[in-house]
Amino acid sequence: QVELVESGGGLVQAGGSLRLSCAPSGSMYSINFMGWYRQAPGKQRELVAAITSDGSTNFANSVKGRFTISRDNAQNTVTLQMNSLMPEDTAVYYCNLRNGLFSVWGQGTQVTVSS
Repeated sequence: QVELVESGGGLVQAGGSLRLSCAPSGSMYSINFMGWYRQAPGKQRELVAAITSDGSTNFANSVKGRFTISRDNAQNTVTLQMNSLMPEDTAVYYCNLRNGLFSVWGQGTQVTVSS
């Protein structure tokens, strides 16, 4: 079974930047959706950003203008660049990759933004 390998979380001061990356540990074909979700304590998991196979992107209103998402189709890697981070961005961030058959989730990576 394919697992997702996430990297790049950590602790940063408000106004700083972090980059999250995600890639499958094995082969995963025809990925048509790559996204990042986050879940803060006591809150529901929410979509942060997503990119589809044709390059279309979607962002949560709260991160528009601060976060960008990109994908490397050759490596099946998705990267979330987070700039101008705010304390309210603190959460566990999860990668999600989908093709026509499977939806695979990463284990989550903690992002903590101090004020």
